[in-house]
Amino acid sequence: MSLYKKILLLLDCSKVDEVIIDHVLKLSQIHKSSVHLFHVVHAHTLDQERYLIEKTKECFEKAENFFKDNQIEVTNSYKLGEPEDEVLKIVNEGNWDLVCLATHGHKGIKDFLEGSVSDVLKHSTDKPILMIRGKLK
Repeated sequence: MSLYKKILLLLDCSKVDEVIIDHVLKLSQIHKSSVHLFHVVHAHTLDQERYLIEKTKECFEKAENFFKDNQIEVTNSYKLGEPEDEVLKIVNEGNWDLVCLATHGHKGIKDFLEGSVSDVLKHSTDKPILMIRGKLK
């Protein structure tokens, strides 16, 4: 029996995702897992929302192709709203064996001002979480 049959991969749709996508691919190959990609579109205007939805779809397409090219079953979804709230909903309402995300490595005031999905997750769910610090370069 596989330990991680259903993996939820939380994407930021930025450069930091690369490290977690590579790691989840390896895990999903070992455990014969399916992967669900998830992103929260946080927009303040309708124009910004349209732009970010398009960027999210591009992000999903790239990641999906990567997993499909390696024979991994992959699905995706996104929500509009506050990242911490929407991530907690999908994490706690889903039947995930593992939740994965890359972190930015913010510290101090920057973490406080920008918020931290990883911080909220580690204090608000009992699901196993894999966090890897993403590379910004």
